[in-house]
Amino acid sequence: MAKKEMAGTALRGIKQVVQGQKMMEGAGVRICRTIGTAKAKNLDPYLMLDELRLPAHMATAGFPDHPHRGFETCSIMLSGKIEHKDSAGNQGVIGPGGVQWMTAGRGIVHSEMPKVTEGDLWGFQLWINLPAKDKMIKPRYQDYQAEDIPVVEKDGLRIRVMAGESHGAVGPINMRNPGMLLEAQLQKGAKLFQTVPEEWNGFVYIADGSGEVSGLKAAKEQSLIFGPGDHIVASTDNPEGLRFLLVAGLPIGEPIVQHGPFVMNTQEEIQQAFLDYQTGRLQNPDDNVWADWK
Repeated sequence: MAKKEMAGTALRGIKQVVQGQKMMEGAGVRICRTIGTAKAKNLDPYLMLDELRLPAHMATAGFPDHPHRGFETCSIMLSGKIEHKDSAGNQGVIGPGGVQWMTAGRGIVHSEMPKVTEGDLWGFQLWINLPAKDKMIKPRYQDYQAEDIPVVEKDGLRIRVMAGESHGAVGPINMRNPGMLLEAQLQKGAKLFQTVPEEWNGFVYIADGSGEVSGLKAAKEQSLIFGPGDHIVASTDNPEGLRFLLVAGLPIGEPIVQHGPFVMNTQEEIQQAFLDYQTGRLQNPDDNVWADWK
């Protein structure tokens, strides 16, 4: 795999830098959003990226019951714990280094609440669109703790492969749409070369430290959106290093009609989602959300 990654011939430059915007979500929890703001409304197939980073006691109100239909969410925890529960009684806890990939499909009503009141709560939530053919599939949860996620460590690099491939490691997340999801940490003087298929859209989000991505200086709370090419290069001379998420995937290329937690292809489908939610029919309690789609 390493040889294949070094075969890239066109550096993917950065076509846009999106500075994070602070806002309140859930029951009054402060987050930092880049993808999903006016400057980067949609980056097909990605709809939103939020970073949650604050003392745990300031986030106890959490994210009470709310619905989703027509897309997927990915919750990544770096520190602290989040418990998710849905209206059918399914639940799980994502601990430090863990990740949950939730395919809402035809409908989920759930909550996401902090499980700790001390220390820091630090994590991310990514929203990923689904193609029309998958918007009404059975919901599914994929919960992975830190020990379930492959880690590549070499030459001052540490890469956690949550989805897709990097340096011979393959992530555990089963994605409906081809893509990759990495968390990378670089020590001072380290350099990362990563293939990103030219036909995919993608970006990095700087979580900590500073450095360069494809030749452009990058700082905390910024998303750097890739231009054309087939690979990116990241490096840092910062004594504190550089830490970022790398997110990339195949565009869906379909109309997006979004109203809050519902993401469909037509306004009529949005209206139906609201009707189903208001009449208690959004989530089917008979759906086995832990089972594959086989």
